Amino acid sequence: MFTAYVVVAVLLSFVLVFSAYAKLVKEEEVTSTMVRLGVPLSWFPVLAGLEIAGALGLLAGIVYRPLGIAAGIGVTLYFLGAVLSHLRVKDVAGSLVPAVLTLVAAVPVILGVGTL
Repeated sequence: MFTAYVVVAVLLSFVLVFSAYAKLVKEEEVTSTMVRLGVPLSWFPVLAGLEIAGALGLLAGIVYRPLGIAAGIGVTLYFLGAVLSHLRVKDVAGSLVPAVLTLVAAVPVILGVGTL
């Protein structure tokens, strides 16, 4: 289970860092989607910071599991918030990716608890 935690934590960390980068450089597609969801541009750095913190926490969880579990919970809630943001504006199709990422983010929590 430890190896599975490491693999998922590393892959999810890459996704989080890539997503944070897209927000920080205000990549056109990401910006238009988030503005359509009602997210102010001033929130982009905060959201990117949360994603980077989640990625670092997941990676730190390889060495100190409780931190990885806490980060996994935070990342799961972050993506759950993204799902709810999409559903709030009736963008069901757009909620698919964050819904999958919500489930993927829950995996390090489950694996982390299993390897304590």
